[in-house]
Amino acid sequence: MVIAQTNPPTLPPDATTTHFTPDEYRAMEETAEERHEYCNGEIITMPGGSEAHSAIASNLLIYLGFLLRDTEFRFYNSDLRVWIPNFNHGTYPDMMVIDGEPEFNGDACGERSYRTDEILNPLLIVEVLSPSTEAYDRGEKFRKYRSLSSFCEYLLVSQTEPYVEQFYNRDQNSSDRWQWQVYDHIDKSIVLHSLNVELPMNEIYRRIKF
Repeated sequence: MVIAQTNPPTLPPDATTTHFTPDEYRAMEETAEERHEYCNGEIITMPGGSEAHSAIASNLLIYLGFLLRDTEFRFYNSDLRVWIPNFNHGTYPDMMVIDGEPEFNGDACGERSYRTDEILNPLLIVEVLSPSTEAYDRGEKFRKYRSLSSFCEYLLVSQTEPYVEQFYNRDQNSSDRWQWQVYDHIDKSIVLHSLNVELPMNEIYRRIKF
């Protein structure tokens, strides 16, 4: 069995690759010791994270989860997969938030045996940047996320300095009106439009040493 790496080499035109169906991928993922993305037939091993990466993701989940614990928002860590139908793609964001009830893959078709491990309706997605995946998170992955109609806010969080990039779509009827803003001071706060709250930078980087 061949599993692609995070940055697979360019193959010659006459090379052959192994492709897996979504159901084959899901069966493998249920027993795998490490997580993988599914990319239209290819299975890509996800790299492990650093201590800072894990701590930052935990800080975000703890702070926002507690702050909004009595609302309809639901918070999920990287154990839960997002499925992107337009690209036949499954991936694990570092954190995501949905508004109200989760929509699982299969719900829309009325299937009785829909999965409970693939979300279709993220509202906010957060990715903590790593050197090996930063370009991917900014580019192709963000493009695929934007095909999800519910998705309207994206945070890219540096783990090497207090630096966060925010993308927000103010018009959910259009996929090309995303606004970009940078936060690079530890004493500033980020206005999360999708959640209607402020997120202090010092809460994101609580106990993180640079």
